Amino acid sequence: MNTTTAREKIGFIGLGLMGHGIAKNIVDKGYPLTFLGRKNRKPAEDLLGRGAREASTSRDVAVASDIVFICVTGSREVEAIIRGPGGLKEGLKKGSVVVDCSTSDPVSTVALAAELKALGIDYVDAPLSRTPKEAWEGTLDAMVGAPDAVFARVKPVIETWAGRIVHIGDTGDGHRMKLLNNFISLGYAAIYSEALALAEKVGISPPRFDSVIRNGRMDCGFYQTFMRWTLEGDRDAHKFTIANAFKDLTYLESMAGAAGIANPLGNATKNSFAGAHATGPAEQFVPMLATHIGKVNGVDLMPTKDGKKQTI
Repeated sequence: MNTTTAREKIGFIGLGLMGHGIAKNIVDKGYPLTFLGRKNRKPAEDLLGRGAREASTSRDVAVASDIVFICVTGSREVEAIIRGPGGLKEGLKKGSVVVDCSTSDPVSTVALAAELKALGIDYVDAPLSRTPKEAWEGTLDAMVGAPDAVFARVKPVIETWAGRIVHIGDTGDGHRMKLLNNFISLGYAAIYSEALALAEKVGISPPRFDSVIRNGRMDCGFYQTFMRWTLEGDRDAHKFTIANAFKDLTYLESMAGAAGIANPLGNATKNSFAGAHATGPAEQFVPMLATHIGKVNGVDLMPTKDGKKQTI
């Protein structure tokens, strides 16, 4: 780390499944870190033990920081953190940078960037790819939207938690690319789920189905983590919630509408997740879509683990 980047004081808001690992890597690699705590005290206690400082409001995080990272659910939460009472706007200094690692609506991202630019504050979108495991290991993928000079400034901090960083374009392009990335991955999930339900209906079990797809041309890393729920009952193989998947697909629909392009496959994918989102519990993950699609079609794709039938 050079002396210039070492002087940057970092703020962090959003210690969820991804955010905790990201914040851990920032402080472990030498950056002064101030974070906003949450009701779940375990991440906060871990970061305090690593030398980070805790703030009580978003404003206090901003006052203590040069660069503030946000990693929350989506645009509604980001807007509240920035604009709300006790929010970042009340404490940010001219020359500060806000980096949004959430999967947000690009329309909101561009509007926030313009609003903060008028105050002399730069706004960067740096959404993530991969899972909490890679967040903890510091090997996430990041797709970054920022002007060149701002990207050069924030890149050393992002390098503390990302193994692959792509400067995709200007502010807003990171979130646009993230929605396209999630459209592809969630489209795979919808196809796998329907294929598994149809296979079971015609007498081909998930293990027999997998014996053909795995190690063939249709195999990929996403397929392998997706299938660990159906084959092994592994709840933690792909910890991305169905609620967030549905949210991202509604953002994709909005982006397609604003661009004036027909998006029938995106809408079909969104509708696959809509039923599972409406009828299932909050803490259910994307691979569990297969169980929901099976149930709708009268087949049982609920996995067994250690001889016991699992539940969602």
